[in-house]
Amino acid sequence: MDPNRPAGFATRAIHLGYDPQDHEGALTPPLHLTSTFAFETAEAGAAIFAGERPGHFYSRISNPTLDLLERRCADLEGAEAGLALASGMGAISSVLWTFLAPGDEIVTDKTLYGCTFAFMRHGLAKFGITITHADMTDAAAVAQAMSDKTRIVYFETPANPNMRLVDIAAISAIARQRGVKVVVDNTYATPVLTRPIELGADIVVHSATKYMGGHGDLIGGIAVGRAEDMTQVRLFGMKDMTGAVMAPFNAMLVLRGLKTLKLRMERHCASAMEVAHMLEAHPAVSRVHYPGLESFPQHALAARQMPGFGGMIAFELEGGLAAGAAMMNRLRLIRRAVSLGDTESLIQHPASMTHSTYTPEERAAHHIAEGLIRLSVGLEEVEDILADLEQALPSRLSAAA
Repeated sequence: MDPNRPAGFATRAIHLGYDPQDHEGALTPPLHLTSTFAFETAEAGAAIFAGERPGHFYSRISNPTLDLLERRCADLEGAEAGLALASGMGAISSVLWTFLAPGDEIVTDKTLYGCTFAFMRHGLAKFGITITHADMTDAAAVAQAMSDKTRIVYFETPANPNMRLVDIAAISAIARQRGVKVVVDNTYATPVLTRPIELGADIVVHSATKYMGGHGDLIGGIAVGRAEDMTQVRLFGMKDMTGAVMAPFNAMLVLRGLKTLKLRMERHCASAMEVAHMLEAHPAVSRVHYPGLESFPQHALAARQMPGFGGMIAFELEGGLAAGAAMMNRLRLIRRAVSLGDTESLIQHPASMTHSTYTPEERAAHHIAEGLIRLSVGLEEVEDILADLEQALPSRLSAAA
């Protein structure tokens, strides 16, 4: 490649950080299935342990396969360094345990993934950390919610499951003035659609299980940010607090997934837009939450912050939860399953599944409707996805019956 011309996203996702000639011409990077590494001398081992020279000594700390994945993910997100972890929750918990202590406060959005909500409210809070929820669609509300004890501002955009957006640049500017770190869960958008670091965020986390892996065959997490921050998370949050170490084999699968990430996201986005328009026009559907629709309340922000609108759709039926459950049970192609970002289209009911960690009262307060349905639009022919939804959706009369 021409060193004077920056390579594009897909090119870097495929090639960055690896030369086949350094590995006997192997086109695919080798998989390093080893728990430990041998030292040339005792002195060399001591120097590596002390951080005085580069090298690997134990795969709980670093591994060549994970190292390549970390460098690629950091580059795609526009960050200095990355860290591969065992799951998305491993990434989130390792980051937050690193930078929070008893007496600190984290300000977070009203809407969070169910397990993130549970970790904060039932985990961090148990150890003396204050969890403050603010409506992060309103920058002034975020500024008002922060105190001198705030150490982290945390949010998802789009949020799981209701697709609420947060203006990353605006919130990051407010936090920066207070010396507060901004942590963004970018799982839904991926760096193809949103790069929070470039908009002012400090740390980005992902469930690599989802779009980064892309095939529903692994569990993994990614964190990226400044090199100093990622070193702290590696040596404290991951090594000492959670032990959430990604297996080298899973790192290999995520590296494979990255090679097609941009291509897949383009297809997810295009198909989801068609599905969203169909749902919006259907008489049995009362509401569709999708950033690409002009009816979406934050469409202008989506158009400014995201070059595409993603593969996730949330919607509600006229008949509420009962109608939604009946519709899901009539589907033939779309699978009833949690997770998202797979090649297969997946559908689920957040209130009884991924967000059942909230009480009904909490869901109401955090903008998660009881009848909300979450759809991950896959890579099947969009005509087949549309046909499956059409045959499963009731008419307005039967929905109201």
